[in-house]
Amino acid sequence: MGITGMIYMVTMVFSLIVLILSSSAVKFDYFQFTQQYQPAVCSSNPTPCKDPPDKLFTVHGLWPSNVNGSDPKKCKTTILNPQTITNLTAQLEIIWPNVLNRKAHARFWRKQWRKHGTCGYPTIADDMHYFSTVIEMYITKKQNVSEILSKAKIKPEKKFRTRDDIVNAISQSIDYKKPKLKCKNNNQITELVEVGLCSDNNLTQFIDCPRPFPQGSPFFCPTNNIQY
Repeated sequence: MGITGMIYMVTMVFSLIVLILSSSAVKFDYFQFTQQYQPAVCSSNPTPCKDPPDKLFTVHGLWPSNVNGSDPKKCKTTILNPQTITNLTAQLEIIWPNVLNRKAHARFWRKQWRKHGTCGYPTIADDMHYFSTVIEMYITKKQNVSEILSKAKIKPEKKFRTRDDIVNAISQSIDYKKPKLKCKNNNQITELVEVGLCSDNNLTQFIDCPRPFPQGSPFFCPTNNIQY
């Protein structure tokens, strides 16, 4: 085979690799970094939490999402092997606990990776990258909702807040973009259960979270009287 033939073969192989990689990428518009407030999760869940919750927002997941609502899920058959993230486990148990059952953290992480993390390629390369990215976002990049609210003097004191107070406090820490709030009614009290921070599909800049829960949704946060 001459030099021309070799160049042709290399080009064809490279093109095939690019095609395979691109075909494995699933389209998504943005990422939603979702954090849940442990006491509200426990009080609104049909099954009681096995351990007392901490008064903290901790990670629920990092979710590739689409503006039209057709969010990708379970994009690959890859199953998380806890051994691959052994070096991250100590941090994950703090920032990403299984609030409902603290003896089953790995089960929760495995579900989040399988359902959401596998859809984040190419921004998310693999399972190790998925979990290390979340740790970086929560700790290094200070996208910790509890700390963000605390800096705005909004602390978990079971006080009633306005939606604007919560949104504005969080917005100041994410380049004045709008977060996504999720509330639930528990014994006639509306509790703040979850907050989503949204970024573009490269995780390079914040965006306004699309698709807020509409009025009439069981997760809608009213204008006033949100307990946190």
